[in-house]
Amino acid sequence: MAITAAAYAVPVQAQDLVHEPISPTFGGNPFNSNHILGTANAQNKEKDPNSSTSSSQADIFARQLQSRLLSSLSSQIVDAIFGENPQESGVVSFGGQTIEFFRSLDSVTLIITNDDTGEETRIVVPLFVEVN
Repeated sequence: MAITAAAYAVPVQAQDLVHEPISPTFGGNPFNSNHILGTANAQNKEKDPNSSTSSSQADIFARQLQSRLLSSLSSQIVDAIFGENPQESGVVSFGGQTIEFFRSLDSVTLIITNDDTGEETRIVVPLFVEVN
């Protein structure tokens, strides 16, 4: 009986339990978001039925080629507007779109028109005049 009483006399120590959520949505560490999103995407077996992205080598090559051609064309347009011999106005048509630009005293206006729908996007770029 003395041994049992001695065992009960030993002080017991404990600490508070604290729950910290993992998801940043519920107050967790915000640096966990990329990991959680990556894990969710890896587990996602559903495919978008409206998605037409194929991953064949020919399709990848065609997309990269189209991207490079559009990049080259945009560089030529920027050079025509802001290059060494800037043009006052011009029109470029390609792939169902028409890009028209014209220069005023204080800005350059670009009008991008979708030939199929007639939808227009206007971009106004201010010109900074250097005063000597």
